[in-house]
Amino acid sequence: MTGAGSRPQAIFGVDKAEQRKQERVKSARKAAGSRKITALLVLLVLLGLGLLLYPSIADYWNSFHQTRAIMTYAEEVANMNSAEFEEILQSAASYNEDIAKNGIQWLMPDERRERYGRELNFNQNGNMGYIDIPKIDVKLPVYHGTDESVLQTSIGHLEQTSLPVGGEGSHCVLSGHRGLPSAKLFSDLNKLVEGDVFTLSILNETLSYQVDRIRVVEPADLTELRIIPGRDLCTLVTCTPYGINTHRLLVRGHRVDNPDGEAKVTADAIQIDPPMVAPFLAIPLAVLLLLVLAVAPSGGQSRKMTEAEDQLLIETYGRIAGLETQERQQE
Repeated sequence: MTGAGSRPQAIFGVDKAEQRKQERVKSARKAAGSRKITALLVLLVLLGLGLLLYPSIADYWNSFHQTRAIMTYAEEVANMNSAEFEEILQSAASYNEDIAKNGIQWLMPDERRERYGRELNFNQNGNMGYIDIPKIDVKLPVYHGTDESVLQTSIGHLEQTSLPVGGEGSHCVLSGHRGLPSAKLFSDLNKLVEGDVFTLSILNETLSYQVDRIRVVEPADLTELRIIPGRDLCTLVTCTPYGINTHRLLVRGHRVDNPDGEAKVTADAIQIDPPMVAPFLAIPLAVLLLLVLAVAPSGGQSRKMTEAEDQLLIETYGRIAGLETQERQQE
């Protein structure tokens, strides 16, 4: 009677253990599903934040590279001597005199195009110098030509016009995009008014221009870009209206004395602000930490679950062993 009565009790114990095991499996599956949903929600939030912050981050990234380009240019200039400056600037001035004498050739012959590519290209990367517009807080490198690869991140020199070295009878034209989500560039050019000053830093010289004329024209209207004998002009060009880009905004300046007297480009004049680098290190680490916290299970919960499972297995194996011993005794 005693042996026969123990068998159902042992079996009941095993069934109960199996039921608990199944419940734990269901609970584990539910927890795993919950973690997947959490991870998915985190990814969706990060995606939304990425779309929201992309313009600011992209502009920040481009600003970092623009600063690097200007700093590299300044360092290269600092390693040159006065004889090199004079040779390069005289060649550029001669180029401008040819344009003033023969007029702007909007369809450039190959010979002039080849010569243009050599002028002010001492560093062999197309960087002529940089423009500084304090009113709208931009300082941007200036490159040869207006190819899209240039205009996506920098300011381009309209290749048919005078080189940006000044001189009477010259009219330099610089072009920049407006409204790009990835870079500020000339987006705020419309905020300039007559009397504002911008500067061009070319080799070891700084050229200052004061805004004296602002016009909106059709894209094909080039009359405002003509050379005026005896005048030293520079015109900044961008698209308008903002986001529609059916016309061109022209901001022209005439040469004036530098506000601080004679200014020279030096390598120490441009420094990269350390806080500009920090976000690019902090953002990936923050994203990684957020993902780990959202997806990884709690360490305490894992330990508790493991201890409970071990205890249950011990109890179950003990009941099964006792059941087998009773069966052998009955036999």
